[in-house]
Amino acid sequence: MRIDPLAAHETITPRESEVAAWKRVAESFENSFTVIALFAMMTLPVIEIVLRATLKTGISGSSVIVQHLTLLVGMFGGAIAAREGRLLALSPVQTLLKGSARTVAEIFASSFAAAVTSFLSFVSFEYVMAVRPLGKVLVYGIPVWVIQLSLPVALGLIAVRLVWRASERWIGRVVTLLAGAIIAALAVWSPVDPAAMMIPALAILAIATLLGAPVFTAVGGAALILFWGHDLPAQSVPLKVYSLTTNDLLPSIPIFTLAGYFLAEGGASQRLVRVFQALVGQIRGGPAIVTALVCAFFTSFTGASGVTILALGGVLMPVLLAARYTERAALGLLTGAGSLGMLFPPCLPLILYAIVANQSANANVTIKQMFSGASFLASC
Repeated sequence: MRIDPLAAHETITPRESEVAAWKRVAESFENSFTVIALFAMMTLPVIEIVLRATLKTGISGSSVIVQHLTLLVGMFGGAIAAREGRLLALSPVQTLLKGSARTVAEIFASSFAAAVTSFLSFVSFEYVMAVRPLGKVLVYGIPVWVIQLSLPVALGLIAVRLVWRASERWIGRVVTLLAGAIIAALAVWSPVDPAAMMIPALAILAIATLLGAPVFTAVGGAALILFWGHDLPAQSVPLKVYSLTTNDLLPSIPIFTLAGYFLAEGGASQRLVRVFQALVGQIRGGPAIVTALVCAFFTSFTGASGVTILALGGVLMPVLLAARYTERAALGLLTGAGSLGMLFPPCLPLILYAIVANQSANANVTIKQMFSGASFLASC
């Protein structure tokens, strides 16, 4: 029997097999926990409606539970996105770089992002420890600080995964870790007045964002730098994150997105394309008109252009290419049309505007008012 030397060289040791098994178990637990939280967040309001309509009763504290499930889904969903390398980033410069220049850019962006995320995790932990003695109870005897602990835990996971995914090689990961540690040390023990370092720090943050640092680190990092420069307690950052993510209106956003994935997996996108092709597909410029109409219609039900592009891109792209549109024109049309539905209610920008208006301006803005106003403007 002939033995392949390459296969023999790639044999996995028992130690590596055991590590891979534990890794799969940890990932399965993380995925299952997030899915269960999302499922509970979706089903609890439905159960509440059924109980109130039939038995004239409800689930005690169901709205508070749903609000804090949104926090868990958001934080651990971000950790899963970091694990899979799917954190949203603005990296126009990195796409133009090749070879060693790109490697340096990735390490710099990842090290700065890891340092910012580590700081966010640390100040979140300080915030949780500060509110723990208050003894607030969520529901059924569960302390609020136990749920709030998801903030530092998830941010810590994201920081570790940013370092891990910075490079495929151990030397790159070590360099990223050391660079992040140096950035953190300079922020904590800087000999220069923080007020004088605020503008240069913001400039470096902007460069890291352009080189591929996740968007959330740009926003969180800017907040940390401004608090640091003005010598203010940074615990206000996790406090604001907690108050926003537990807003009673925010659970509609992940449920909107989930509805979009259900529609996409159920084949609704293909059926919509066939309907609009039958209506306007035969006229001049039909494929482009079909793309605009289908994307606007689909986004109005899912509330998010990203879901629309994912659901319809694979269906509409071949249609546009078959109609002799260039690949660049087809991609631009799909990307632009995916945002059309966000002009019509129901959509996420209206929900987010109502949340921010209620939080920052103390205005009494309801989702019903936002949708009514948007419907009036759309009809005009």
